[in-house]
Amino acid sequence: MFDLIPVVMPLIVIIVIIMIFLSFVPLGLWISAVSAGVKVGIFSLIGMRLRRVRADKIIRPLIKAQKAGMDVNANQLESHLLSGGRVDNVVDALIAAHRANLDLSFERAAAIDLAGRNVFEAVRMSVTPKIIETPWISAVAIDGIEVKVVAKVTVRTNLARLVGGAGEETIIARVGEGIVTTVGSSQSHKSVLENPDLISRTVLSKGLDNGTAFEILSIDIADVDIGRNIGAHLQIQQAEADKQIAQAKAEERRATAIAKEQEMKAEVEHMKSKVVEAEAQVPMALAEALRNGNLGVMDYYRMQNIQSDTNMKNNIGTTDIGKMFKSQNDPTTKS
Repeated sequence: MFDLIPVVMPLIVIIVIIMIFLSFVPLGLWISAVSAGVKVGIFSLIGMRLRRVRADKIIRPLIKAQKAGMDVNANQLESHLLSGGRVDNVVDALIAAHRANLDLSFERAAAIDLAGRNVFEAVRMSVTPKIIETPWISAVAIDGIEVKVVAKVTVRTNLARLVGGAGEETIIARVGEGIVTTVGSSQSHKSVLENPDLISRTVLSKGLDNGTAFEILSIDIADVDIGRNIGAHLQIQQAEADKQIAQAKAEERRATAIAKEQEMKAEVEHMKSKVVEAEAQVPMALAEALRNGNLGVMDYYRMQNIQSDTNMKNNIGTTDIGKMFKSQNDPTTKS
């Protein structure tokens, strides 16, 4: 048994070496590449394994590209994969662009893919244009009538401006702005209803696709509807505001008049207090005149009698008998 050890050990070592080699080299993938006419060396596959690059993500797209007649090598695909790109998507886009006779290089396709855009979908949109439908866009004509418009924008991808170009939201916003401007410059909403193609021609002539990733082919008005009478609504609001302002001013004048009336009443009370104050000084003046001899006692009594006689006459004048006597002696009441 010990005589078999020198024979078995080399076999075991050879088997282990073969297993290690197969773990580093995807032999089946290499055979597929060679059979497809793709020149890929064993050491290139080992280098991919050491660089932790999945060889199937490089070899299969490479086979597909070279079968389609594309001039792409493994180093380009591996560099793009290590940069975080989608190699298979880029190769599909290059094949589709080549079939459609579009000018698209690998570097541009890789840049578009690394920018986060679907380069294969962009190539498809270049071949088959896409229709973007805007939401209801509200605009007001000069006569104050609201016009609602829905437009369909036919666009195709501009591969030269896809990196850094604006997206669909910008197209919709610019078309909406053009519709609002065109309707707003119309004298009447009837002219918009009669010639909706005027909106399409005017908006399309503004070059709305500048700086975007698309090329606008056509702008078609899908639907036009009449909304509210904005002019009349604004006039009603203005009249209501004017009414409220007038009411506020009237209330202000009323409050001023009330305040003035209260001030006059206070002034009357103030004058009455001065009269009372002056009347209070009369007895003091009489007493001072009696003390100084300027007024005699008999003079004082005569003044008192005159005052009493005057008060009596005033009281008689306010009674019913006095009013009757006065009416009998008044010549204007006799017929």
